[in-house]
Amino acid sequence: MSQAEAPALFSAGSWRDIVNGLAALPRHAVELWRRSLQFRTVIITFALSSLAIFIIGLYISFSIASNLFKTQLEGALEDANDATRAAQLILEGSVASDRASMQEVMADIERTVRSVSGSASIAYFQPDDVTSESAPPTRIAPSLSGVITPELHEQVRSGEAGQYWQSVALEGRSGADDPGVVVGSTIAVPAVGDYELYIGYNFAAAQATLSFMQLVGTIGAVALLVLLSGITLLVVRWVIEPIRSAAMTSRRLAAGDLGVRMPEKGEDELATLAASFNGMADSLQARIRELAELSVMQQRFVSDVSHELRTPLTTIRLAGDVLYGQRDDFPGPTSRTVELLHTQTERFETLLSDLLEISRYDAGSVELATEPTNLVHLAGDAIESMHELARSRGSELRLEAPGGHLDAKVDPRRIRRIVRNLLGNAIEHGEGRPIVVAVDSNASAIALSVRDYGLGMTADESARVFDRFWRADPSRTRTIGGTGLGLAIALEDAVAHGGTLEVWSRRGSGTVFRLTLPRAGVEGDEPLVSPLPLEPDDIDATGPPATGVVRAVATETTVETDAAGRAAASKRAGTGGWEANDA
Repeated sequence: MSQAEAPALFSAGSWRDIVNGLAALPRHAVELWRRSLQFRTVIITFALSSLAIFIIGLYISFSIASNLFKTQLEGALEDANDATRAAQLILEGSVASDRASMQEVMADIERTVRSVSGSASIAYFQPDDVTSESAPPTRIAPSLSGVITPELHEQVRSGEAGQYWQSVALEGRSGADDPGVVVGSTIAVPAVGDYELYIGYNFAAAQATLSFMQLVGTIGAVALLVLLSGITLLVVRWVIEPIRSAAMTSRRLAAGDLGVRMPEKGEDELATLAASFNGMADSLQARIRELAELSVMQQRFVSDVSHELRTPLTTIRLAGDVLYGQRDDFPGPTSRTVELLHTQTERFETLLSDLLEISRYDAGSVELATEPTNLVHLAGDAIESMHELARSRGSELRLEAPGGHLDAKVDPRRIRRIVRNLLGNAIEHGEGRPIVVAVDSNASAIALSVRDYGLGMTADESARVFDRFWRADPSRTRTIGGTGLGLAIALEDAVAHGGTLEVWSRRGSGTVFRLTLPRAGVEGDEPLVSPLPLEPDDIDATGPPATGVVRAVATETTVETDAAGRAAASKRAGTGGWEANDA
């Protein structure tokens, strides 16, 4: 690039920045109008004051202009009338009989009219029907040439009112047109007839006075608006500052800073507002402290009870295992009782573990032990572990994994627990029909869904499916030993990973649970788009409508994936092997 081209490019870039900056001004102004009460108040005050000053200034300007013109016109008419009478007196005292002497008389009249009227713009017109050879010819001053209209001629010739006037534009000293009037009347020339006498008056001085007054008024109005805007800004700032302080204090209070308070100054309404706000904050802090203490006590109670129950539970479990190992030596009813004792002891132990886990979530003390994990392998292991249970219920477990083979940085124990909970729920409510587990991924997320073809749920049931200890059919027993906390814990596990756990269900068409986890490199505020559809593709479009979709969305992203290649694989429970193809 030459040195001559550099300034041109710099200049073009500078102009582009200026244009972009000017184009962004309206957007910034709208944003400031929407966000700032102080800005809105000053702008509204400025706009209304400008309108009021404009209307008042316009009225005053028109009034002054009208009065000034009226005064100038009255003076012009009076001077023209005096000049006409003086000219008529000269004519009445004249004895001129020939053309030369008559022209001298008219020259004397012209001088007199100029002296009495104070105007050099004089014209007189000879009558159309004159027959006397001594009649003086028409004379028009250059400043009145082409100014007198035929309408004014007709009015003066009629002579009914004696004096007529018309607003005209007269050529000024600088060559520009100045405002003025032409006053017309008639004078009787002996032995000749009535001549039309016109006198022009230039109102340039009055126009200059009016312009100066308007300029002074405009400067005064601008100064008044600036002063008024400054006063409004100061007053609004003084009034808005406590409101801004209240807003900032409320934001900090909402963020959890319960000790923040508004400053109290004076005894006016704003001080009363600050005192009331601080009283409300004190009351809110006290209530929150009480609730926090109650919550801590409740969580400690649940944790302590769970821990305390483990000791007798361990003893019962040991004794139950001994009896369970000798159940074949007992009579039939006793053997059945031992089996029930063993089963319920295991369920009780599971319930205690779930209660401890849910109490950790309630206390906010859960920490993820993340490590690179392949979701497809994790889902396959979970399916393998649930295979015998599914076969006993007549359900077939299938895994479809077109994607999701990249390692994700998750807590494998918690994700495995989610999958096992979803599988157990599907097996229990799947009515012995196939259950499909799908895993897929896209640029922003990795998803896993569990689809069953059971009875499905209504909209109300779908909305409560993640509630603790809730069952869609209370009369139906938990045939696989669930505690009623599985889905609630699964939801907490999904949220802890920054993901979502959603459910779709339709009566007669089954249920779909979908777990979606964000991938690495995705911003936290970017919407999470799942690679798997929530509503199945095999739903009969003519059937009853879907009864509900429930979503649980997290606010943090903690999952990371490796940007490696993808693979497509499928596994059917009980086949004993994997089938994988490079994608």
